[in-house]
Amino acid sequence: MEFELSTQQLTKTYNQYKDLLYRIAFTYVKNEADAEDILQETFLRYFKKNPVFDNDEHEKRWLIRVSINLCKNHLLSFWQRNRCEITEQSYMDFNEEEFTLLQETMELPAKQRVIIYLYYYEGYSCKEIAEIIKISESAVKMRLKKGRDILRKRLEA
Repeated sequence: MEFELSTQQLTKTYNQYKDLLYRIAFTYVKNEADAEDILQETFLRYFKKNPVFDNDEHEKRWLIRVSINLCKNHLLSFWQRNRCEITEQSYMDFNEEEFTLLQETMELPAKQRVIIYLYYYEGYSCKEIAEIIKISESAVKMRLKKGRDILRKRLEA
């Protein structure tokens, strides 16, 4: 007996996680159009695979993992060209200081950038990030420390 994914359930899940997944994709690809494509592909996979989850957090983590994997595949693809800069239109809700900090965060190497984003902007703990990214908790802490150090030096300059 297969569980059929209803349009109502898909719409509910999409509305619940679209902003989170878009922001995560954007932190990787730094391009609005590519982030939108990755968001769309994430939900296509969700619809096609129709996975069964233990709870809402399990579903959320699955979607984040799929999105991250799609981002990595995109960045390794032959067609990936120069990335665009962050546009102010993308983050109109931020004040000038927050926008500057976000710009500096986006300039970090990918390993530190994603960890910093998930920790500070999405509120995940080191343990949760380790589970999502599939690295050790100590590796998350080291990347977080290194990212903070880089940001501190750039912001002091």
